[in-house]
Amino acid sequence: MSNIEPVRIVQLPDGTYTYADHLPAIQAPTAGPQVVHQHIHQAPPDRTVQRIALGSGIGAGTVAAGVYFGPLLVGALAAIAANLALLAFLAAVLAWGVVSVVKSIGGTDGKAAAKTLAKTRKRRR
Repeated sequence: MSNIEPVRIVQLPDGTYTYADHLPAIQAPTAGPQVVHQHIHQAPPDRTVQRIALGSGIGAGTVAAGVYFGPLLVGALAAIAANLALLAFLAAVLAWGVVSVVKSIGGTDGKAAAKTLAKTRKRRR
């Protein structure tokens, strides 16, 4: 009526009992030495500083410095460039304001001075 096999219990060499359904399979001895193939995959370093540091054996300190200070240097240079762009824009606006004020207040002399300033700016470009 039932096709269920009884669970086998075996006694191990150390005297303990265990179920026989999860014991490791016994392997037959091989004729020669066993060869183990190992495939080691390592990704190359991402940054040039890391390549230089790891290639020349400098050490982890140089790699850490390159990883930390590289982006920090790029951020600092970007901030300096933004400041210089803002200063250049401010200088252009102030120059335009001075020319406009001189034109409106100075009369004929102011218009002549504004033309001279405009010619000088065009020559510098």
